[in-house]
Amino acid sequence: MQLKPLHPLFAAEASGVDLARPVDAGTMRAVDDAMDKYAVLVFRGQPLTEDQQVAFASSFGTLDAGLKKLNPGAASRFRHEVTIDISNVRPDGGLHGAADRKSISNFANQLWHSDSSFERPAAKYSMLHAVVVPAKGGQTEYVDLRAAYDALPGDLKDEIANLHSVHAAMHSRIWLGDKPTEAELAKMPPVRWPLVRTHAGSGRKVLWVGAHATHIVEKAIAEGRMLLLELLEHATQREFVYRHEWGVGDLVIWDNRAVIHRGRRFDITKPRELRRT
Repeated sequence: MQLKPLHPLFAAEASGVDLARPVDAGTMRAVDDAMDKYAVLVFRGQPLTEDQQVAFASSFGTLDAGLKKLNPGAASRFRHEVTIDISNVRPDGGLHGAADRKSISNFANQLWHSDSSFERPAAKYSMLHAVVVPAKGGQTEYVDLRAAYDALPGDLKDEIANLHSVHAAMHSRIWLGDKPTEAELAKMPPVRWPLVRTHAGSGRKVLWVGAHATHIVEKAIAEGRMLLLELLEHATQREFVYRHEWGVGDLVIWDNRAVIHRGRRFDITKPRELRRT
């Protein structure tokens, strides 16, 4: 596997591996080692079927169905329960309207977040595969939370060293107008994380912020939320951001313990189909 850095701080393009074929232990170790360093790996020109993507992702551990677990058995365009539909396409082939619940979920993906930070354990990696991309917009941006922590002033590092935030699955979606049921909320109760975490792979400290964070445990709601906004504003400065321009067949893997990400706006009257494991 060859690696070409895509950003001064993190993210690399990986080549020399056919992801459609079973990967051996050496390739898996190479991917893990590269992820510990770069946190985001881009594999271009890998037109995977759903089965091939699920098989590759399963090589790294048990797969999580994410928010699909709130409504098991709901209509899906995919055969596998663990395949997550990051698209605006309905199961019947039409497109979701702006007020549809699926569209609210898609709009929430345009907020900075780490996948499943509202679960314990949270997801290690996410893998997103491009099937149909719009002519304009729809990119995905990534932030290196390790570099963001390193760049904090010392007094702010001291202030947040022992603070904790609460992450809730539907927090961002409620803000965007969704109305989850009590049963849905009960299926994924909020979880608590340190505001400063240590990334297991690299040993570097991480500024753990994102749209799923509802408040800081040790502070009054208003004060804590303003601090979370300030920290997120710091983390998402352009020098910490890699923007990926999607091409059909791209597979991007990122480490949810080290980065946050967001999708960018696109014309929702045109199809955009990405498949996540």
